Amino acid sequence: MGYDIANYEKVWPTYGTNEDCRKAIYESAVGYWLDHGVDGFRIDVGSLYSKVVGLPDAPVVDKNSTWQSSDPYTLNGPRIHEFHQEMNQFIRNRVKDGREIMTVGEMQHASDETKRLYTSASRHELSELFNFSHTDVGTSPLFRYNLVPFELKDWKIALAELFRYINGTDCWSTIYLENHDQPRSITRFGDDSPKNRVVSGKLLSILLVSLTGTLFIYQGQGLGQINFKNWSVEKYEDVEIRNNYRLIKEECGENSEEMKKFLEGIALVSRDHARTPMPWTPNEPNAGFSGPNTKPWFYLNESFRQGINVEEEQKNSDSVLAFWKKALEFRKNHKDIAVYGFDFKFIDLDNKKLFSFTKRYNNKTLFAALNFSSDATDFKIPNDGSSFKLEFGNYPKNEVDASSRTLKPWEGRIYINE
Repeated sequence: MGYDIANYEKVWPTYGTNEDCRKAIYESAVGYWLDHGVDGFRIDVGSLYSKVVGLPDAPVVDKNSTWQSSDPYTLNGPRIHEFHQEMNQFIRNRVKDGREIMTVGEMQHASDETKRLYTSASRHELSELFNFSHTDVGTSPLFRYNLVPFELKDWKIALAELFRYINGTDCWSTIYLENHDQPRSITRFGDDSPKNRVVSGKLLSILLVSLTGTLFIYQGQGLGQINFKNWSVEKYEDVEIRNNYRLIKEECGENSEEMKKFLEGIALVSRDHARTPMPWTPNEPNAGFSGPNTKPWFYLNESFRQGINVEEEQKNSDSVLAFWKKALEFRKNHKDIAVYGFDFKFIDLDNKKLFSFTKRYNNKTLFAALNFSSDATDFKIPNDGSSFKLEFGNYPKNEVDASSRTLKPWEGRIYINE
């Protein structure tokens, strides 16, 4: 007789041993889709498949909480690399037509050494991974819906953890700000006010296209989608929200300080912000996502009535969508330095408004200066800047003096020296 641990929901396994279960997963969830032509897989919670034998109790690190983190015994466990190598071998044995299969694992927390073990090409585990260091900034490690103060410096350092570990190795990584488990990045790291939503959304796209790794853009992100506003807790669908709301209500009360903090937290970082239906049009029922007589699985974000929809943004040359197309063209045209650049170095790391850095590729150097504030901000270009050329930015060219060393509110620039 054995025991099973369910990390998120109750499960009733029917496959017998651990090995039987793995084989069933490989065949049904991997082999089936490989046979149908799929050439890429995202591996959910990919660092949680191996647990310490004996199921020891988690250490008490928060005496005020009924529940403690199981990470010491479930995260990056003793057989995790064996399992990923096993699945990788299954894929290589199954594919006979020469396709290159990409795998990206969701590894929420891992040291640089562990990340290299997962993604080293010579180890045959994963192609690349998602790390959570930068998306967890501003939240408590004990409970993500407890918000904590943070400064831009904290986010800079955390963001660099996505790719700095691959320098000089045969490893690879990813760049992202949004996915189905994260809120909208403009609300989280930009300014989603009507005045600054578009310009700060463009700034975030400049940041992303300038960083090294495989870039992932989530549905709605290319429109500059923002968090939904002023929803009652009853409208949230996420099982994590519902379970925690019930527990806090039972233990602390509906009007408690703990509940107030929880509601503030979900308004900023709930996963449900990313799960509303895609807004296609401003005037049709359900924003054009489905017919008038079809009820979508979730409420719509009312922002589709304020211009955040595909139809209006396609017609607007100044929209976030139009800018993303330009940003991706820039990344494609400069993929050597933008995608593969290395030796990332912060410039003025302690600056609370400016995010600036350099990286290089052969004889090229890229310098990015990004103003994460609503104030004008000065910056300096390395080596007096005489050989750097302004290649890309989020303000109209006729409003930008390339020789100026002052950034407008939420302005971003990329310079390249060849």
